[in-house]
This record gives sequence, structure tokens and C-alpha cells, in this order.
Amino acid sequence: MLGLLSPAEKAQQYKLAPELVSPDSYLNTDGQPISLAQYKGKKVVLIDFWTYSCINCLRTTPYLNAWYEKYKDKGLVIIGVHTPEFAFEHIQGNVSDAITRLGIKYPVVQDNEYKTWNAFGNQFWPNKYLVDVDGYVVENHAGEGDYDKTEAAIQQALAELASRQGGDVSVKDSSTVAVPQTDLSGIGSPETYFGYNRNQYFGNGQYGQSGARAYVLPASYSTNMLYLGGTWDIQSEYAESKSAGHIVYKYNSKDVYFVASGKNGPVKVKIMRDGVPVGTFSGADVDAANSTATINKNRLYHLIKETTSGTHTIDIQV
Repeated sequence: MLGLLSPAEKAQQYKLAPELVSPDSYLNTDGQPISLAQYKGKKVVLIDFWTYSCINCLRTTPYLNAWYEKYKDKGLVIIGVHTPEFAFEHIQGNVSDAITRLGIKYPVVQDNEYKTWNAFGNQFWPNKYLVDVDGYVVENHAGEGDYDKTEAAIQQALAELASRQGGDVSVKDSSTVAVPQTDLSGIGSPETYFGYNRNQYFGNGQYGQSGARAYVLPASYSTNMLYLGGTWDIQSEYAESKSAGHIVYKYNSKDVYFVASGKNGPVKVKIMRDGVPVGTFSGADVDAANSTATINKNRLYHLIKETTSGTHTIDIQV
């Protein structure tokens, strides 16, 4: 039997969801503004804070897509709140391209100034907030994992919605979506940044120092430290190559991803693993035949896919 809380009990246990605050654009809405207020009393809403170059967000997206297809006709609305981490993620065209590439059909609002992020008191990408028929946040999950718990909460909220509308409170298909989960236990390397704002893992350069300099690769490399070879211009969020050069990183993980762009058009880079072409360990964005990746649009590139987690060295040759 469905256990429902009274409005007074909900007010004691949950907080009302704040409104979407002055979105910079509305995507997948035919250009029409949307709000949480329009769904209160009519729908269940899942808010997902994300940004398109975040690998954790990208691994969550298949679940969101599956839930949207499975439950949209039962009263579920998903709204992606795209709050950018980097300057290039403010650009509407880049976000639109990512939405198309990822097969996202649900509405997305751009939150370039972090107004909705701050209204929710959010701190993480990704972060999901489930808003019930009365407008209360009844479930919240930051990061990856626990998808079965989130889906169970969605089913419970939809059952309550159905009971209000005189429908079937069981939510007929109670099975969870089948999406392969990523094993996060073998990740032994942190996110590593090139820009001087956060380049504390810069192995042969100075943390927080800006400007163009020539860098010489050392004879050996420490694990989880970034090394540059050639001339690079270090800016707040990125490093720009000014000559032929190298990016060397000794990682302890299974997959290697790279956020990059080609400033003046597509750029081909050679990907080496432990001193040899990447071959069968090529990620989705690497041509295994010649061990190269083509860098063009601002996005996340999948360079290496190991069979198991381990320590290896990637050399990205520009």
C-alpha cells in the first residue's frame, strides 16, 4: 500500500524546491520558457545539474535518457540545468551540440551565472534533485551511482502523482533501467587541470604562473603529475600550444579523457601509451590504425580505454 504524507508532514520533512532563476536560454523547449511552478500539482520533476565536459555527468546521462523515455508518459519531467565549469561551456552552440551528441530529448536550461545553482545551494556536478507533485525536494543524489535508489524514488513520486489524479498508483513497470554501470573503484588519478587557476599537479612548471614559456620534459615522471614539452602559453583555464610539443601524464586508472579544442580548426595529435602507439587501447576518439585523435570542438575526448585499471604513461604529441 502506498504510504503518503500529508502536506503538514511534508513541510516538516522536506524543503520546497526553489524556482529556476533567470535561465540564459531554454533548449529542447521549442524556445518556450519553462518553470517549476508550471508543473506543481501536475508533474514530478527531476532536476539534473550538469556540464557537458564533465565525465561524471556524461556517465550519468544514459540513465537520465532512459528514465525520460520510460516515465515521461507517466508524469515525469526532467530538466537539465547546465551550469558551466569553463568559459567555453557558456556558449549556447556548444551546449546545443552536446545535447544532440548525447541524445538528450528533455528540456535543458543554461545557468551561466550560477543563479539556479546558488538558489538550490548546489555544490556538485552532477547532482539530481527529485521534486514531487507538491513541489518538495524528496530525494537528492550528488555524483554517480545509486541509480536504483533514484529510480525507486521516481517511481514512488509518480505513484503519489497517479493517486492524486485517480490513476494506477502501482507504476506498472517497477523494474529499473538497464544501463551498464562504470566501476569507479580503480580510479587512482585525480582530475588534472592545465590552467594556472588549478594546475597544482604541474610537474615541470610553477603552480599559478601565467604566460608563454618553453618546457623541457624530465628523464622520468611521477604518477599523477602533468608534464609539458615545447612552448606553451598558460592561461587561467587552459594551456595553449605554441609549438610542436608533448603532454605527458603517468596515470593510474582505466580510461583517460581530455578536455580540449582546436583554436584555428581541427588539430591532429598522436597518442602514445608507454612509448608505443595506443593500438587496441584506443579510446572512442582515437583512430587505432594510426594512433591519432582529431581535436576540433570544445569537448571531452576519450583517448585511452584499458581492459583493467593500472599505471601507464600517456604522451599526447601535438
